[in-house]
Amino acid sequence: MRYSREHKQETHDRIVKKASVRLREKGAHGIGVADLMKEAGLTHGGFYAHFDSREALVMEAFAYAMDRSMEHWRKITDEAAPEKRLALIADAYLSVLHRDNPGHGCSIPSLGAEIARESPKTRKAFAGKLDEMIEMMTDFIPNMPRKAARKQAIATLATMAGTMLLARIAGSSELSDEVLKAGKDGALDGARRGPAKPAAARKPREKQN
Repeated sequence: MRYSREHKQETHDRIVKKASVRLREKGAHGIGVADLMKEAGLTHGGFYAHFDSREALVMEAFAYAMDRSMEHWRKITDEAAPEKRLALIADAYLSVLHRDNPGHGCSIPSLGAEIARESPKTRKAFAGKLDEMIEMMTDFIPNMPRKAARKQAIATLATMAGTMLLARIAGSSELSDEVLKAGKDGALDGARRGPAKPAAARKPREKQN
């Protein structure tokens, strides 16, 4: 039985969506192709009708997950004042809800360490999406030169992702909540301060006779 191009695309998208959730929950190698296809309501044999390799599926699933994160950021900041957007993202990102639902959260704390050990092709694809995230966060840092805002965006995203990773390691505990609070304060601290001012040149001391 031949399916229409639209049906094939819908099936393809369903596999990618399922994979993006399971990979974030179980890790890049925590679930096999057969199990992923079964959850999508398909047979293992149908996999190669949609993807050239497991790596191809993993790359699409990562991209889908990161696109959903950025879509969520746009949604929660759409009507907010420019100076409040970064705080809204940090509040949503460094939350108990995000900590306890890795399958529907950011890919960086869930899969970052594994991506670093993947092929150059996979790392390049992930890095491209990471750069998109950084550029988006840069747009949310007003009243700062673009270069300085991008530098702050990188620091803020790194703090947020690292905080979420530590909070999940600590589990649902007082320590985990403490990590989330400290990370949120740290993520916003630099943006509140603004770009660092260059240090004033020190005058040379006059020689004493």
